[in-house]
Amino acid sequence: MILKTEKQKEYELIDSGNGEKLERYDKYIFRRPDPEAIWEKSKELSIWEKADLKFVRSGTKTKWIVKDGTSRSWDINFGDLVFSIRPTSFKHTGLFPEQLPNWQWMEEIITKASGERPCLKGTQGKALRSEPVKVLNLFAYTGGATLACAKIGAEVCHVDGSKTAVEWARENAKLSGLENASIRWIVDDVLVFLKREIKRGRKYDAIIMDPPSFGHGPKDELWKIEEHFLELMKLCKEILSDDPLFILINGYTAGYSAIAYENNLKYFVKKYGGKIESGELVITESNSDRLLPCGIFARWEKS
Repeated sequence: MILKTEKQKEYELIDSGNGEKLERYDKYIFRRPDPEAIWEKSKELSIWEKADLKFVRSGTKTKWIVKDGTSRSWDINFGDLVFSIRPTSFKHTGLFPEQLPNWQWMEEIITKASGERPCLKGTQGKALRSEPVKVLNLFAYTGGATLACAKIGAEVCHVDGSKTAVEWARENAKLSGLENASIRWIVDDVLVFLKREIKRGRKYDAIIMDPPSFGHGPKDELWKIEEHFLELMKLCKEILSDDPLFILINGYTAGYSAIAYENNLKYFVKKYGGKIESGELVITESNSDRLLPCGIFARWEKS
């Protein structure tokens, strides 16, 4: 399955190729490396040279070359939300546009559940849900999925090991008019947090995760996906509510297949029913049908 993000009003993929991509965030053009772009560029070199911000790498050193008069931070509207865009030392901008179809998928499920989901405690089986959908977003970074769920009334717990990332996400929430939304902002190691939540008896109706290949928690806790992913999935099984809605796993770690993530979701089909979808996340070039691969996903929905 391929999930496509098309050109948006304030974002587009202009061109890609020769190990780079050219994107527009509102009025500014980014030129960044992309190892997936192993084909020839379509646009003339002169168009690429007009980029306002260019990320360059020399050995282990990296830097942005920024044209005079270009802001170091600005806001864009994307997916009915507002994001602060900033060039970071690891070439990111704070927004992953390829996630838009996943946000729309989650919004649809939560909206339907909020109006139609049976209340387990009721005796009639058709009572409307009395509480908001509870969503857990792990490795949540700058909060795109968090805000997408919160804007339609879900209660969201946003967890990331980086204080900087969580502060950035909170800023995005304020920009999007969601500063008073029901969001718990947590700076913690994901595994440590899950174990503590399980002891507290907390449960969640939906889980979103974007596990990196390698990282550290705020107290220098080590994360390696090949060593800790199975433990993560075990804890997620324990923290799900009795009538869960969905689980979404995003993947940007090189060398992994969407099938690997899909295999971890088959347990939930056996226990709760529903279906699994998996595949690639891509962005369509604005003036062609060429697709830029951006990541993989696997998602389970209790239909």
